[in-house]
Amino acid sequence: MLRSGLFRIFSRLLANRQGNIAIMFAIVLVPLITAIGASLDYVRAYNTRSKMQADLDAALLGAVKSVGTLNEAALEARIKEWFAAQTDLGSGGYTLDDIDIDTSNHKITATVRASVATTLLKVAGIDDVAVGVASSVEGPGRAYLNVYVVLDKSASMLLAATSAGQASLRASQAGCAFACHTSEGSTFKHKGKTYTNVYDLSVAMGIKLRADVSVDAVDEVLDLVDAADASHERIKVGLYTMGETATQVLAPTFSTLNAKKKLSDKTSGLTSATSEEATYFDTSFSALKTMVGAAGDGSSENSPLKLILLLTDGVQSERNWVLQGNSGIRFPTSKGYLQTAVAPINSAWCNQVKSLNATVGVLYTEYLPMPWDWGYNATLGKTMTSSGYASIWGGTVAQGQGNTTRTDYIPTALEQCATSGDLFLQANSAEEIEKGLSALFKQYLSKVRLTS
Repeated sequence: MLRSGLFRIFSRLLANRQGNIAIMFAIVLVPLITAIGASLDYVRAYNTRSKMQADLDAALLGAVKSVGTLNEAALEARIKEWFAAQTDLGSGGYTLDDIDIDTSNHKITATVRASVATTLLKVAGIDDVAVGVASSVEGPGRAYLNVYVVLDKSASMLLAATSAGQASLRASQAGCAFACHTSEGSTFKHKGKTYTNVYDLSVAMGIKLRADVSVDAVDEVLDLVDAADASHERIKVGLYTMGETATQVLAPTFSTLNAKKKLSDKTSGLTSATSEEATYFDTSFSALKTMVGAAGDGSSENSPLKLILLLTDGVQSERNWVLQGNSGIRFPTSKGYLQTAVAPINSAWCNQVKSLNATVGVLYTEYLPMPWDWGYNATLGKTMTSSGYASIWGGTVAQGQGNTTRTDYIPTALEQCATSGDLFLQANSAEEIEKGLSALFKQYLSKVRLTS
């Protein structure tokens, strides 16, 4: 009786399935925790790796600027210090090694390895995850470089450089803020002397023009070249003008002294003593392309990197729209077409030199609105839609900017002309213009690119 009762109890226990869920859960618990842990811990490892990559890039970017001024041991020590200062792994949490400093090519490479402690993966016996990153940076600072400084020589660059100067010219007998060279049948008196054009009047009045400030800006760039290449064996500078076409004033030379002499020579075509009746960027860039030639890799004097620094107000124009007659150059002869043809530069023309792998930096000397002037109101004061930007010059107006005035569209076009946004600057005052060209040059010298 007792035996049969125990048998029935034991049989019911064996038949009971209520404990299977707990047993099955116990069986799959470890793999489940491992899977969840792998997901979480590897995400942590990935995030750590991304941070390490950014920190290493930043450390090398900072160090590469000191190549040539510090020896290799000092550079390696500085890289380690910068990386330690930026990383949150702690000095014992990573290994920074395989640092290779190539001073001749201005290049640094390095590798970082680290172990990221796990959390849930410890259940599976995995205490840490190994991560590693590598980076390589190089810059143009020690390479051979040709700098092509290009000055806009249109009459509009003869605008008085300061508001006070503009006001003085407008208040004079000339009644104009531009110091043009051409005589329009009028004479102007100042302190008992008579002048046949506004330029001579401006000189007598001691008024500095934007063309004068442009020359000062180039002089500052030459000072920077002296500082960056004290031995005058790596950086050449050439001087050019843009008007009806591009003109080479001085071929690229190591001698900044000769370049400075050209800047002060009134017969060179660089100063405000001369100007051109038209600015044609399409033909000018075509001519400049031939003068510049294809850029190299900077490894030798015969294979230099090439930087074009353009200082301009960015307007495709010629003087016959002011005179309302046929200049005999390129613009249409009818009155309406003359006004339509005055437009911002077509940035596609800049591609002629960009295709040479040359870098283009642009300083926009802001074309100031002149609502009191009928000529401005008939041209640059009108909208892009009303211009010949597309129909005459083949340009494509940026979406949504058809109703933008032509003046307001100039910086858009010029920024597109530059190789990158950080190589475009807009300057209004004389001080901004004078500093702007050197700022572009310094920006280029400080630029480096990641190679891996």
